[in-house]
Amino acid sequence: MRLFDSHAHIGLINEDPIEQLIVVQEAKQEYVEGIVSISNNLRDFFQIYENLKSEGHIYHSIGVSPSEVSNPGADWEIKIEDGSKMDRVVSIGEIGLDYYHKFGNRDSQIELFIRQLEIAQKLDYPVVIHNRDAGTDVLDILREELPPKGGILHCYSEDYEYAKKALELNLYISFAGNVTYRNARNLHDTAKNIPLDRLLIESEAPFMVPSAYRGKRNKPAYLMETAKFIADLRGIALEDFAEQTYQNSMTFFGIG
Repeated sequence: MRLFDSHAHIGLINEDPIEQLIVVQEAKQEYVEGIVSISNNLRDFFQIYENLKSEGHIYHSIGVSPSEVSNPGADWEIKIEDGSKMDRVVSIGEIGLDYYHKFGNRDSQIELFIRQLEIAQKLDYPVVIHNRDAGTDVLDILREELPPKGGILHCYSEDYEYAKKALELNLYISFAGNVTYRNARNLHDTAKNIPLDRLLIESEAPFMVPSAYRGKRNKPAYLMETAKFIADLRGIALEDFAEQTYQNSMTFFGIG
């Protein structure tokens, strides 16, 4: 059996390069044979890339998250283009909108989001999308600007009706450990009913720890709990669910 973690903030789990290697190797012992490393800013991207360049099962996404809208960094667009050419970089992200934390202002977030969608289209990459309390604007923008390679709505938090609208576009939906929470009924409904070939799983480590590990700092090694929960929700064998979501990730990110 094998699992694919489509979204992990390895640099936020631990800043120490040796500890980062331990984190990804520990995950491999728990059947996680692929991880996409996500960095919120470009400084962290290049640092973590260097730390993990020897790990062939670690892939990378490059982009500027809405949390960095006030300071994306000098020459950030050029750096994204340069970084995208590096080995095992598979997507642009995470990018998107976050109205909950009120980073910058809405107009500046939207401008940063659209510009990176344009870069992804130019570079022919898929995108990893952050959405918090901005569902309407995210979907409206994606209807106009989604690159041909499509995108992931990561750490999905909307309801099933929103998912149906999103799936009209070339989008996948990725679930994190919060799908295992007892009161997350909107996520249960969505995870149970969307097409299996459009479903991904992620740790979102060090955040969104599965309920079995509540109180601990999340890490990719805990991804199995999310897989078990959704497989049971859908009434399918864990091995079949794991393999399908692994293949979905490989397809979406264009790996192999």
